[in-house]
Amino acid sequence: MEKRRISRILARASKEQVRSLADAVKATHSPVIVKAPEKSLAMVRMREPVRESLFHLGEVIVCEAIVDLDGAKGVAVLMGDDFEKVLDMAVIDAACNKGVFAGYGELERLEKEQTLRLEKENAMFLQTMVSFQSMDSEVAP
Repeated sequence: MEKRRISRILARASKEQVRSLADAVKATHSPVIVKAPEKSLAMVRMREPVRESLFHLGEVIVCEAIVDLDGAKGVAVLMGDDFEKVLDMAVIDAACNKGVFAGYGELERLEKEQTLRLEKENAMFLQTMVSFQSMDSEVAP
């Protein structure tokens, strides 16, 4: 499973779900905190759709942490200021880098759950969407 996908799943997961995955790693390994969770700012870049040029939307508060798990580094950055969740995410990243993470099945289950929830939300939003028709397309009597 690629890192981007794992990060997306963990970022959308609840703090408790991430903690349970990290606790499974902590039960067999002892992660060492290299950089304690702390707040910082990250620039948000967006692509303008017409000219397809990049522009800076603004800054957002992020929380970042780095851990070491038996010589393998784990890094996590999360929007917001949830210190516990970002530290658990860093432990999971270190376990993935070390090759000792055994929770891929749980990550896939979480991803399916998140996808279903997003599909339900999108279906709900589609029901409220207004369809505008141009008056030019109407045929005069």
